[in-house]
Amino acid sequence: MRITASINNPPSIGPTWEERWEGPDKGLICCWLNGIERSQTDFALAAKARAGELPAMGWKGGLDKPIKAKSKIGAHYYLATWQGLRGEDLDIEQGQDVHIQCARTGTTVIYTDDIKRLGQSTGEE
Repeated sequence: MRITASINNPPSIGPTWEERWEGPDKGLICCWLNGIERSQTDFALAAKARAGELPAMGWKGGLDKPIKAKSKIGAHYYLATWQGLRGEDLDIEQGQDVHIQCARTGTTVIYTDDIKRLGQSTGEE
């Protein structure tokens, strides 16, 4: 299922945990809205994201520094937050990996919603 939302008309989400995390989007809209909100208070972080960097944030998928491996695994939750931080529409296909190369480190991060892969990765793959 493709999860989308427009930056020009962001949806509202319910106040309960179940409404935010157990709906069809599995929390991606909540993460995206958090990214939008964060972009309005953390200008440096938003500038990094808009420049194509993948800065460390609360979800697996960011990079504090270059790593030895050429790629690592990240969560779709990170990707949704990053899209919001960049001021982009939310656009994530559940069940599909997304590959993004960090402009600062050159490391490719493979974003997934596969919990098993996320749990097995060490962050240094």
